[in-house]
Amino acid sequence: MRHPVVFAAGLAGLVALAACNQRTSDAEVQRALKSVNVIDESNLSDIMLTVGDPSEAVAYFSKSAAENPDRIDLKRGLAKSLIRANQPTQAAAVWTQILAMPGAGNEDRVGLADALIRSNEWGRAEAELNKIPPTFETYERYRLEAMVADSKKNWKKADSFYEIAAGLTTKPAGVLNNWGYSKLTRADYAGAEKLFLEALTYDPGMFTAKNNLVLARGAQRKYDLPVIQMTQIERAELLYTLALTAIKQGDVAVGKGLLQNAIDTHPQHFEAAARSLAALDG
Repeated sequence: MRHPVVFAAGLAGLVALAACNQRTSDAEVQRALKSVNVIDESNLSDIMLTVGDPSEAVAYFSKSAAENPDRIDLKRGLAKSLIRANQPTQAAAVWTQILAMPGAGNEDRVGLADALIRSNEWGRAEAELNKIPPTFETYERYRLEAMVADSKKNWKKADSFYEIAAGLTTKPAGVLNNWGYSKLTRADYAGAEKLFLEALTYDPGMFTAKNNLVLARGAQRKYDLPVIQMTQIERAELLYTLALTAIKQGDVAVGKGLLQNAIDTHPQHFEAAARSLAALDG
């Protein structure tokens, strides 16, 4: 007569074991789902920070950061998205909040300095950079240090920082272009020309560097185009830049010839060049 009791006890044990296994299984599933969600969220964040529409990225990170106020990574995403959306003042406010959070570091302070420079708050940017220890050596930090030194016309320090920054990245075209423009403003045209040419070896398609190179050459009265990679439209635009440089320096006849060359070179009607030439003829 004990068999039913034993069977009932065994059945109860099996049910309990099954329930235990079910709870374990549910917990494992939840952990797995959470891991997948984190991966998906991480991928989405990366997309938003790189190829996503800036305004959509701001909306995404604003919502996510509000729902997870302790997540410093989402705050960083918001600050970077605001920079991409050309809202540096708002970005600076977010970076300031980040620096008050646990886990904030020197890279976040560099982010704040960058946002402040974009907001034309050079004094505050310099103060933030001064808080970063010299042992923290990154491309972005020294790029900003160079820009601040430039703004104060501390050319020796600017050159030193530009050189360091260029050595800390595998893509120095942008910082070399900035350094060249700094030389251009100092009337060191030969030095500027050299830096623009170097920038183009790293990024042959950078039109800003091409245009700056023509300005530097024109300032030295070198009125022929350099041997660099360029499209037909770019060639016409560079001839136009060279023409204006020549005219500004009093070489009007040379400038008129370059304007006509720009008009003839451009595959479509070159309104700006045609207007300039007409004004000179008038």
